[in-house]
Amino acid sequence: MIIEISHERAVELTEKIARFIVERKMAPAALMAIESMRPLHRIGSQLLYFIAPFAEIIFNPKEYQEVAAMLEKDEYVNMLLNRIDELDMEIHAEERKQKKLVRKRRIKKLKQTIAKIFKK
Repeated sequence: MIIEISHERAVELTEKIARFIVERKMAPAALMAIESMRPLHRIGSQLLYFIAPFAEIIFNPKEYQEVAAMLEKDEYVNMLLNRIDELDMEIHAEERKQKKLVRKRRIKKLKQTIAKIFKK
């Protein structure tokens, strides 16, 4: 079992996990879930160790243990939260801008329609 994880490896795993979450557009839900479970991250880490024999059948055992070790430290949890937020802003900024323009156009069109109705 892995007991310690290097900072460089933690950064790599953080990037990998954050990218996985953001590419599937799960960033807001993930941020809320991680943030709400923050006081329990050490217990969650120990739970990962507890279910390791079963989870390692599905996941890469080394990476699974590294993630469990990473979740033990508060600084890595903060780093994960920050990276998810940063990547979400980078990747989906243009899409959000387009949706905002569409909303503005719809509201403008709705206002014009309402103005025409009450003008008559």
